[in-house]
Amino acid sequence: MIRERVSENVYLFTSEVYAQVNAGAIVGPEYTVLIDTLAFPDEVQEIKRFTDDRLGRPVRFIINTHYHTDHTLGNSFFPRATIISHASCRHYLDTKGRKALQDSQELTRELRDVRVRLPDVTFESGSATVRVGKRTLQIMPLPGHSADGVGVLVVEDRVLFSGDVMMPVPYLADGDYDQMIASLKSIPRMKLENLVQGHGESILRGEVGTAVKANLSYLAAVRRHVMTASRRSDPLGYLGKIGIEDCGKSRILMNGLAEDLHELNLIALYQMQFGGE
Repeated sequence: MIRERVSENVYLFTSEVYAQVNAGAIVGPEYTVLIDTLAFPDEVQEIKRFTDDRLGRPVRFIINTHYHTDHTLGNSFFPRATIISHASCRHYLDTKGRKALQDSQELTRELRDVRVRLPDVTFESGSATVRVGKRTLQIMPLPGHSADGVGVLVVEDRVLFSGDVMMPVPYLADGDYDQMIASLKSIPRMKLENLVQGHGESILRGEVGTAVKANLSYLAAVRRHVMTASRRSDPLGYLGKIGIEDCGKSRILMNGLAEDLHELNLIALYQMQFGGE
C-alpha cells in the first residue's frame, strides 16, 4: 500500500493489490475519519496501524462513498467505528455486495475470512456533515458510477474525495450516463485544491479541469460509437473493434485494467440506450 499526505492531517492510501483503489483519512485531535477502506485485509490492517498505533487517533467514523466491495470490505476491521453512507449504499451492500464478496471468496484466499459490515447511519437526500476537530466534511451525492455514489469534501482544505465517479477511466456498467456527466461537471465548480479519485493518482488544483474534461470527452466518444453501432447490422461486433485509444484514453491506465473497463462501458451503454443482451 502507498501512503501519501494530501494536506495537513489528510492522507491518501492507494492499494498495490487491486486497481489502485483509494481510501482516505482525515485525522483530528482525538480520532480519525476514514473515507472508504480498501478491500484486502493486509492493506486495511496497515491503515489501522497507521491511524491507531502510529498516530494514536483511532478510527471513529467511516464514510463509504458507494457499496462496491473494493471500497467497503475493510469496514469489518473497525468494529467500534460508526459507518456512514447513502441509504442506497446500505441496501446494495446488503444484497449485491454480499453476492460479490461470496464470488470473490471462491477465487481469493485472502478474502475468505472477510465479512460484510453494513453502514450504521444513512441519509437519502441532500448532504450530511461530519466534524473532525476544526474540519468540516461535507458528504454530497455524486451518482453516475453507481446510484448510491457520494463524494466527501474537506471544506477548509478544498480536498474532494470523489469516490468512483472520478477515475482515470470512467466506468458506467453499474451506473447512469447522464448522472455521471452531471456529477463530473459539478466538480470544477468546487474550486478544489486537490481531487482524490476513487482509483489512481490524486489530481492537483491546476489539473482538475483538464482531467474532468478528458473524462467527459471519453464518455462523449463512447456514446458516439454506441450510436453508430445502433445503425449497424452487427452492433456488438462493431463495438468489439472500438479500443480505448479510439476514445482518447490509454490502455495502460489502472495497471492495465482500463481496456477491460472500456469494453464493459461500450456494452453497458449500448444496453442502456437500446436494450438487449
